[in-house]
Amino acid sequence: MIADLQTLVVAELEASPPSIARDMGAHLAARFEGAAAVLFYGSVLRTGDADGVMDFYVLTEAPRRGFAGVMGRLLWPDVSYHELESDGATLRAKVASMTLAQFGQAATGRGADTTIWTRFVQPAALVWAATPSAREAVHRAVARAAETASRYAAAIGPPRGRPAAFWRALFRQTYAAEFRVEAAGREAQILGVDPQRYDRLLTAAWRAGGLGFEARSDGEVAPALSEADRASQLAAWRRRRALGKPLNLARLVKAAFTFEGAARYAAWKIERHTGLPVPLTPWRERHPILASPGVLWRLWRRRGKR
Repeated sequence: MIADLQTLVVAELEASPPSIARDMGAHLAARFEGAAAVLFYGSVLRTGDADGVMDFYVLTEAPRRGFAGVMGRLLWPDVSYHELESDGATLRAKVASMTLAQFGQAATGRGADTTIWTRFVQPAALVWAATPSAREAVHRAVARAAETASRYAAAIGPPRGRPAAFWRALFRQTYAAEFRVEAAGREAQILGVDPQRYDRLLTAAWRAGGLGFEARSDGEVAPALSEADRASQLAAWRRRRALGKPLNLARLVKAAFTFEGAARYAAWKIERHTGLPVPLTPWRERHPILASPGVLWRLWRRRGKR
């Protein structure tokens, strides 16, 4: 039986996530004004490691108020760090937030951004939704993200090959476009967690997007792209690749000044990787960039005394 794309997406989004993700998702929904939905994704979804930092997207009904809202309209997402005490343990989360409408638009691939459809072609769990309509909107957006990703994979990938070859080609190109530094073979690690999932998803997304393909008995597939269609898709991809690094650099600059909870996040990362605690003062919490040279100097001196 051939499953359609929406069935695959809904089954995955609605699968029961780890309890730590449900707890943190409910906490985040209460913290964000006008929260519409909370999506959980990333490495902790795969491993269930409660000691790591969980990754979430919080989707809201409307932009934030004031200057922060203006910036969020121009350059989403906003980034923040949150902690929650639960059953004697500290749960940690890095959160990207944007409106539900922005998320849905980004999933179509019509703009310069590549991050949303690249992230959400990978597994995710919908851990909280305010209303049935918000839940359905997330389902549609994630399915559209898969269509977008599969369309570019068809053009960027080989004329014929196993589904993994198309995904590998896509992930390599999007890493380069997003100004990200990934270890060699990162795309193989992602695909290796559940290869059959990505096999099913590619052909289901091609069908949903109206792209025909040939499926061979040896497991290879060949998208029915004419040379003109492929050239058009590759030209569109080159435009996104050219804009990708400047866009993501602008986001990094914005995050340097607007990342809520940055000092606590940095302190936890430093202690986790060095074993050296970083006491947080109110000044360090308010001015993490200005405080960083002094913190690094003290850490260097402490390590030298060991």
